[in-house]
Amino acid sequence: MTKTTGSIQVIDRSARLMDAIASYSSAASLKVLSADTGLHPSTAFRILGSLIGVGFVERDSQGHYYIGRKLSQLASSIRRDVDIREEARDIMEALRDEVNETVNLTVREGDQIVYIERATPNRMMRVEQVIGSRAPLHVTAIGKLMLGELGNTFIRAYAERTGLKAYTEHTLSKIDDLIKGVHESTARGFSYDNEEAEIGVGCIGVLIHDHSSNVIAGLSISAPIERRKDEWVELLKQAAKKISERL
Repeated sequence: MTKTTGSIQVIDRSARLMDAIASYSSAASLKVLSADTGLHPSTAFRILGSLIGVGFVERDSQGHYYIGRKLSQLASSIRRDVDIREEARDIMEALRDEVNETVNLTVREGDQIVYIERATPNRMMRVEQVIGSRAPLHVTAIGKLMLGELGNTFIRAYAERTGLKAYTEHTLSKIDDLIKGVHESTARGFSYDNEEAEIGVGCIGVLIHDHSSNVIAGLSISAPIERRKDEWVELLKQAAKKISERL
């Protein structure tokens, strides 16, 4: 292994550890973080020690880890004049007018997605997600794509934490089925929700990236399952690309 490759691997492992820490509302133990990331405890301990040294991670009196103040300070320097909802709204409305169905903007918070914006059609029969509502990652189109970005180790840890609760008979509530579905979605570049969260409702979702190509949100179309059309995929991808370019 070259020095450059080794350095990149350390960065990747550090990012995985910080992402795992951020997925918990309270400090997490070394055992939990090791399981979530698939890193050997001694490796995780060594990297966490380095992250503590630069202030990205801190450790409480019980030896548990949480995101450090230095990282919070860096986060506060991110541009605040860019509001993804403002940047996305007119694009979402144009897409809604084209497909005549509900368009959703979502972000990930821990093991859930949160609906932060929507554009609904002017029709009686429509699917409507309440802004601020949440759903587990494994039952949504966007959630499966986000799981794909996080990798198999995270997926298995997620399954253990959540139990992969079944909301309908179509929910991917077995780990092997979920991993297969996630991989298929990732390979396609878009994902379906085939009545997995609610009977009668089908969704198509794609990811939105920021200026650094990091996943920042998801864009989806929700409709009664019998009205969902595969031709929406390209329209959805084009809309997501426009939003990404604005960011």
